[in-house]
Amino acid sequence: MRILVVGASGLVGQHIVGRLRRRGHESTAVARTRRAGVDHALDATTATVADLRTLLAGHDGVVFAAGVDDRDVPRKPAYPVFFKGNAEPVTRLLTAAREEGLTRAVVLGSYYTHFHREHPEWRLTELHPYIRSRVEQARAARAAGGFPVAVLELPFVFGRAGNRLPNWSGPLERWARSRSPLVAPPGGSAATTAARVAEVAVEALEDASGADIPIGDENLTWREMFARIAAATGNPRRVRSLSPAVVRVGLRLTGLVHAFAGKESGLDPAHLSNLLLRELFIGGGTAGAVDDAIRDTFGSRADDHLGRVGETRSETDQ
Repeated sequence: MRILVVGASGLVGQHIVGRLRRRGHESTAVARTRRAGVDHALDATTATVADLRTLLAGHDGVVFAAGVDDRDVPRKPAYPVFFKGNAEPVTRLLTAAREEGLTRAVVLGSYYTHFHREHPEWRLTELHPYIRSRVEQARAARAAGGFPVAVLELPFVFGRAGNRLPNWSGPLERWARSRSPLVAPPGGSAATTAARVAEVAVEALEDASGADIPIGDENLTWREMFARIAAATGNPRRVRSLSPAVVRVGLRLTGLVHAFAGKESGLDPAHLSNLLLRELFIGGGTAGAVDDAIRDTFGSRADDHLGRVGETRSETDQ
């Protein structure tokens, strides 16, 4: 196969390109900024269908590994910003792919869409603009493509690709290396690795899968996750319990600060505790499955790489 990868310079995008080539496929790497390993520089948020058709000509499939992540806090209203970054580019990309005769695609999404399906009573799309944009992204991709589009629903993704790390890893590393107490509330999250996501993405392309694919290799409580991160930095410490009430108050105060500044988070702080205090687990998981990737993410000195974490928000490294 010949596959075009949009967001190819990101953490997961680099792993997908490498995995495709190891499996004997050809890949074309597209990213917003030109650099080593990038074949074409293109901003997916502004590219037209005509622009994309030119790039897609002669390919069999496409991967969308870009988008706006849930840490962005834009001016209110937030939803149009997340829609523009997540749903609109996929609509144009998959429209161009259909017009060029491609037969398969993979979109990297969020595991929040999995919980939206499993728990409609949580009202996730109603309460959180970011989650609504991810649900709309999946719907729009399939409507535009008209061929099998697999949506990979990603939790925390650990790992490294050269000097590229997860966008969210910098603050956690600084905290883990500091002398500040480590505290964690109840609840936790599924986790995976960039290498595993790449493996699933390439399998989905080879199978022309059109499925929703939640990926969770290990389920970690917040206490377990923070303890492993601290150990990986070489500063192992006890993680103390944090009261749910403190989490709720802190998040509500954050929401008030955003409102005062005329901003709106993609995950509404007023309701975010209802997510963070749950066990957002996927399947049974395998103990130790992400240990090596945690060490890869946090095992080097902070000053070697923290300035390079999360270089652009348009390339999703969830």
